[in-house]
Amino acid sequence: MGGHKGQVPEGLADKPAWLRHKDRDVRWSVMFSQAKPREDGAQIDLALEALGYRNHVSIDRRHGLIGVWTGTHAAAHDGARLEEVLDASNTDGGVWADNACHSATNDEMLGARGLVSRLDRKKPKGRPMSGRTRRANAARSAIRATVQHVLAHQKGLMSVVLRMIDLFRARVTVGLVDLACGMRRLVWLSCRGERASRPCG
Repeated sequence: MGGHKGQVPEGLADKPAWLRHKDRDVRWSVMFSQAKPREDGAQIDLALEALGYRNHVSIDRRHGLIGVWTGTHAAAHDGARLEEVLDASNTDGGVWADNACHSATNDEMLGARGLVSRLDRKKPKGRPMSGRTRRANAARSAIRATVQHVLAHQKGLMSVVLRMIDLFRARVTVGLVDLACGMRRLVWLSCRGERASRPCG
């Protein structure tokens, strides 16, 4: 059960044993996805609800290794986490992210840090997206897909499911998952480099 903004429900403040078993940090999130157009051409938005926590990561595009991460409740906005997960040691001048991160605030922040914004552009309200913007987004998405592959690896092959109470435990668990994922990736990269000379177990 998620509390309303972390507050203790009325009448339960004097029941610490009950509160210890209730997660007051968790939040609901609603994501919208478009279904295939109907025969009459109408487009329907599908609302997908999720209760839990979210993993925000930055990944280098050459090796697919997680550099910086943070964990939040599921309702936290991706765009507000962009500065938190920027890797100061990253030598690439570009930053790729989906259109949830594209905003004037983030563009200004990236410019102040000497980074080039490669963030996907949002569709203008009430107008179709131009062909030029669509092609540019597609080119950026080809690079950004590296992040999606890592997260898909965690959900699929690693079968990651978070089952804990409170944000602190979720952040620790997410961090351990990201470390384990990075080690698996590092082993794979090492084996790929040595494959020509000897087999890797």
